[in-house]
Amino acid sequence: MSDSPPVFDAKAFLATLTESPGVYRMLDADGNVLYVGKAKNLKRRVGSYFLRTGLSPRIALMVQQVAAVEITATRSEAEALILENTLIKKLTPKYNILFRDDKSYAYIKLSGDEFPQLAFHRGGFEKRSRYFGPFPSGLAVRDSIQLLQKTFLLRTCENAVFAHRSRPCLMHQIKRCKGPCVGLVSQDEYAEDVRLAELFLKGRHSEVIGRLTTQMQAEADALHFEQAAALRDQIKSLQAVLHRQYVSSTGEEDADIIAVLAERGELCINLAMVRSGLHLGDKALFPRNAAVDADPAEALSAFIAQHYLEHPPPLRIIVALDVAEECSAVFEDKKVTIAVPRNERERAWLEMAEKNATLAITARSQAKTRSSERLEALRTALQMEEAPARIECFDISHTMGEGTVASCVVCLDGAMKSSEYRRFNISGITPGDDYAAMRQALERRYSKVASGDSPAPDLILIDGGKGQHRIAREVLEELNLSHLLSVGVAKGEERKPGLETLFVWGREEPLQLPMDHGGFHLIQEVR
Repeated sequence: MSDSPPVFDAKAFLATLTESPGVYRMLDADGNVLYVGKAKNLKRRVGSYFLRTGLSPRIALMVQQVAAVEITATRSEAEALILENTLIKKLTPKYNILFRDDKSYAYIKLSGDEFPQLAFHRGGFEKRSRYFGPFPSGLAVRDSIQLLQKTFLLRTCENAVFAHRSRPCLMHQIKRCKGPCVGLVSQDEYAEDVRLAELFLKGRHSEVIGRLTTQMQAEADALHFEQAAALRDQIKSLQAVLHRQYVSSTGEEDADIIAVLAERGELCINLAMVRSGLHLGDKALFPRNAAVDADPAEALSAFIAQHYLEHPPPLRIIVALDVAEECSAVFEDKKVTIAVPRNERERAWLEMAEKNATLAITARSQAKTRSSERLEALRTALQMEEAPARIECFDISHTMGEGTVASCVVCLDGAMKSSEYRRFNISGITPGDDYAAMRQALERRYSKVASGDSPAPDLILIDGGKGQHRIAREVLEELNLSHLLSVGVAKGEERKPGLETLFVWGREEPLQLPMDHGGFHLIQEVR
């Protein structure tokens, strides 16, 4: 009797399918979800995988593994889209193109206080405060806050600091704040500065510069030359940033420009944000599960669906490929236009986004090359047969013996993997006993490796000297994991970076790598 898995009868299955909208899940013989998709017409869409020739190698390989297909019918394509997005994030199927769920885009916040605070913000919104954005990066927000603070002299201090000031702070002394905390500016005058900042953030740049110019002329006419000079400097600052960030447009326009580029074995989606005619910056994203032969149109559609279900879209989205029909459900009941460039101006915007995608791919490729070189250098130094793909590093910290915590950081293929980091709260030991703390952390971590519930590292780094390393070896021996390579990293004299000594298990003599050694640089980064 054959033990081979049953062959999926696509023809019989398709005969049972409805033509309504819905979501389909393709499963392998072990019940693992290979792919999740949505369809306006389930029968037609699912059938396209089994009745169509010319599938990409990636999708053809997936279809060969399909042992079952599960269906969930929905009332509309929009409902199917939401369910698809939820399932993709929950199940992370192997053949779906996945983008990191970044719900925390950066915003500029003006608080609802009597003297509003200008602040960097991520997360949920408060009703009393006003928010401007989103910005594609935290750096873009901080640059904008710096400009607004320099121009409009708004406070950036926290309320607790503001409420307890008895004299002006450094920000006032360097002319970045008018000192509302100590009554150096009236509420009405400060409110006018806030109004100008709001107008600027809303894109009404000409109006702001016009108001400042009128104020400057009035101060000059009144022979208040110092105040007039300060206003002149404000105007120059605003004009400089407008000149730098302005993209040619026939109005104060909001748009997202999305470029997709497959190059050097990488697939990059570059999102450029234009708000009120200003280019706020770019965000380059590299999806998971995007093979070398991934379809750029599929990647673009996946990004649009996953991104705009979480973030409000502008009125116009400019894309390199015509995916309007595939993405129509994303913008149902919204006055959003998604289209390829319609004129020279929009083509220039798209070229800008594509150029930034190229730069992002180049930077990523160079970073991977550096990582490979550092891993190879470490492999050679430690005389390993293969470069360590997974490195785990342990460190103990406490405050005067209290609140002891062990940290485990993980490096995968030369890059730090924060999602794999672990913290162990240590209990039941003598305060300040770092050896006992290390033992407890290692036992908790590697008992899971011993039982097969967690992947084994190729290299373990112990942030400590011979004693800490000896404890690590005892734990590994007890768990029958003595084959794992470990290295104790002892701090140098006066704890100076660059003077660390490595105690490699199985070697009699300690190892000290030169400061310019690639493997040493990797160890420093992991620590």
